[in-house]
Amino acid sequence: MTEVPFADRHIGPSHTDRDEMAGAVGFPSVQALVDAAVPTAIRTDRPLDLPPALTEVEALARLRELAAENQVLTSMIGLGYYGTVTPGVILRNVLENPGWYTAYTPYQPEISQGRLEALLNFQTVVSDLTGLPVANASLLDEGTAAAEAMTLAHRAAKAGDTFLVDADALPQTIEVVRTRAVPLGLEVVVADLSEGLPDGDFFGVLLQYPGASGAVRDLSPVTEAAHDRGAQVVVAADLLALTVLRAPGEFGADIAVGTSQRFGVPYGFGGPHAGYMAVREGLQRQLPGRLVGVSLDVDGNPAYRLALQTREQHIRREKATSNICTAQVLLAVMASMYAVYHGPEGLRGIAERVHAHAVRLAGGLATLGAEIVHETYFDTVLARVPGRAGQIVRRASERGVNLRLVDADHVGIACDETTTDEHVTEVWRAFGLADEDAPPVHAEAVLPPALRRESDYLTHPVFHAHRSETAMLRYLRRLQDKDIALDRSMIPLGSCTMKLNATTEMEPITWPEFAQIHPFAPLDQARGYVRLIAELETWLAEITGYARVSVQPNAGSQGELAGLLAVHGYHAARGEGHRDVCLIPSSAHGTNAASAVMAGMRVVVVKSTDHGDIDLDDLHAKIEKHRDRLAAIMVTYPSTHGIYEETITEVCKSVHDAGGQVYVDGANLNALVGLARLGEFGADVSHLNLHKTFCIPHGGGGPGVGPVGVREHLVPFLPNHPLRPEAGPETGSGPISAAPWGSAGILPISWTYIAMMGGDGLRAATEVAVLAANYVAKRLSEHYPVLYTGRGGLVAHECIIDLRKITKDTKVTAEDVAKRLVDYGLHAPTLAFPVAGTLMIEPTESEDLAELDRFCDAMIQIRREIERVATGEYDADDNPLKNAPHTAASLLTDDWKHSYGREDAAYPLPSLRENKYWPPVRRIDQAYGDRNLVCACPPPEAFES
Repeated sequence: MTEVPFADRHIGPSHTDRDEMAGAVGFPSVQALVDAAVPTAIRTDRPLDLPPALTEVEALARLRELAAENQVLTSMIGLGYYGTVTPGVILRNVLENPGWYTAYTPYQPEISQGRLEALLNFQTVVSDLTGLPVANASLLDEGTAAAEAMTLAHRAAKAGDTFLVDADALPQTIEVVRTRAVPLGLEVVVADLSEGLPDGDFFGVLLQYPGASGAVRDLSPVTEAAHDRGAQVVVAADLLALTVLRAPGEFGADIAVGTSQRFGVPYGFGGPHAGYMAVREGLQRQLPGRLVGVSLDVDGNPAYRLALQTREQHIRREKATSNICTAQVLLAVMASMYAVYHGPEGLRGIAERVHAHAVRLAGGLATLGAEIVHETYFDTVLARVPGRAGQIVRRASERGVNLRLVDADHVGIACDETTTDEHVTEVWRAFGLADEDAPPVHAEAVLPPALRRESDYLTHPVFHAHRSETAMLRYLRRLQDKDIALDRSMIPLGSCTMKLNATTEMEPITWPEFAQIHPFAPLDQARGYVRLIAELETWLAEITGYARVSVQPNAGSQGELAGLLAVHGYHAARGEGHRDVCLIPSSAHGTNAASAVMAGMRVVVVKSTDHGDIDLDDLHAKIEKHRDRLAAIMVTYPSTHGIYEETITEVCKSVHDAGGQVYVDGANLNALVGLARLGEFGADVSHLNLHKTFCIPHGGGGPGVGPVGVREHLVPFLPNHPLRPEAGPETGSGPISAAPWGSAGILPISWTYIAMMGGDGLRAATEVAVLAANYVAKRLSEHYPVLYTGRGGLVAHECIIDLRKITKDTKVTAEDVAKRLVDYGLHAPTLAFPVAGTLMIEPTESEDLAELDRFCDAMIQIRREIERVATGEYDADDNPLKNAPHTAASLLTDDWKHSYGREDAAYPLPSLRENKYWPPVRRIDQAYGDRNLVCACPPPEAFES
């Protein structure tokens, strides 16, 4: 039997269904619809030059070959990345579970209570361990978290432009901070702060705790001195070390940052890992990223939701304090569950064992003649061996252990959760111990009492209730069941493609050959990774029409910044560094404006027409006004309004004629792959969202990958990395992410997707995405106005339905419709973006005809409910839409006082009796939660009836 092509597994509608759908839209075939919808001016005349599509079996076999080229050694390199053991119950039931990894960002909190609770656990872990009252729901990695802390400190201090960084900070963190500082006009000064602060003014200080060298110092004196001089203190702290070391908040830190990687998240050759940030009282309303808070639903029950900064980029745009619009939710969930599973005693036990190995290691090295540089350390030993460091590192590698070569005289050795006595012995042998000998070592902790932690942490019952695997398994299942993810329903979000994340694509990421490679391991141990990354970058360049692609940016926001920095570098290299104006259409993604400001540019907004297109008259006027300073324009294509703008080539030409560059936001690439190439129709640079178009799952709001692609003239200005010359050009802008290739651990997902789809499959996926959006728009257009359309009344891969007149006539809002969809077991479309009072729908190519019809049937039935409100059959203020969603508890009350029946509330369609999702809470009061900010686990009493 011939194996079904993977493309036919990935694409939901069958070939027969596709013809039926095209006919419903008014076209004889899918190809005829696509030819009518997509402008000729952008179409490519060159098919995708990609390898023939592999079957799922063939793709896994090829990945096994690549994996076999990686060599997994015991890593004792450290530098912020450590070996850890992922408990099997978390590996199987979170990382490998589509109920967790296919969930979307919790913008609809009523159907996201499970992952919101897990994130609140994460915030509680970080807050408790750092000793600071408020922590966010994760950041992208430690380096970018430190950079965000720098800008936060600059806002908080409001004086000076110099940021002081301790020389013992992680080298990759120092360089990411430098990259971020330059376009903002901030000066980064790196100095040895072990003897105190240097002279001069500065707004903030970054300290590493423990230091990159392993040193553990009392940071109280330098913290006090910084405060005396009006500076904010940022401490980059190791969470595991904080189970035995004094918390940063206890010695006066204003901000703590770091990574939760060693809480059960594998190396993954650098990521993805959940960074963190916690702040003192008074800074919580300036926190970047996401913050989970506790509020109440309409019945007064506690309920979780995103607080304060939720999508602040879309609200504040160029005034946003950060361009971060995602988190690392899946990895934060893993880290939080690691803490839940082990509890405070377990975490402390792991930390004490790690420290004991380090002490024993150091004692043995001392007897072998090595000088132990630091008297106080937690897990990392710095040994001085004049002239012998390279030889020792080579010997250790031959024995299966990677050490850190600091310089010709120093070797760094980091212990972690996976370190054993045998590993310690192998290191001793690399230093010269005879095979038959073992040095006498009496290991005694070297942490002085003054630095030892005395305060409690993780006292909340959640960190004490799930010690057995049975209890943990059920806790994870209970949280998962509260949510709607792709394993339960389509998620028709416009602007945020939610398509199939195939199991075969996901399988390789947990293979040890991919999961257990340290990002700074010798490259000859990562040949498979290097080949996979090179192939993926080459394929993405072919798909987009660009000369080169860098996968280093670990989110779309970081890709935007990398692309704009490349534009700045290009202008500066040509003696036109004064070009700093970035034109941005009013309809653009909010991150665009925030990224432009972070890249040191001035945002000038270009109007949109009533049809959603760029207003060419306004564009030409703005170009003429800023011609001498024009750096770039940032446009999204197809537009944020979901249409193929006919004028895109004219836009590109006009900007180029004025000396500017064209940045095309790749968020909507799902409507272009195989049909058009960005680099061919006028774009110079784009970021791509691998978590949208190329199947990396959203994971509840992260991980993502945002590669940046550029034309040939911008290649010299792509990101690079100080610890990996191979990761980018020497003339590059510096590192955008802490790891050389960003979140390399999930790149096998996109590699596998492209390999199994092939060129024809990718083009077919795009065509069906356009078909599905037009099919939904056609079915709904008889019931709701479709706000924007392009040529022939067609849309691209998404459509916007307009409820503003309906709201004016009936008081039923777009939010009411979004919440009512929960009662139908469906995730809402994108609410109120890019136009308030609307819903933006993207069905994707992965949903079959039955699911598309289920969604349309629900929307049509809701329109009938709205009509009953309009006719007075339903009360305008008391109806199934205004009161949605309905929990089971709300229907079982003896005191039912509504003007509609319980059956109308629970089963508006007969099919719901067969498969009913029950939301755990009713509609949540967002304002109450912001007025009464609670961002850590509430006590159990809060949930008592």
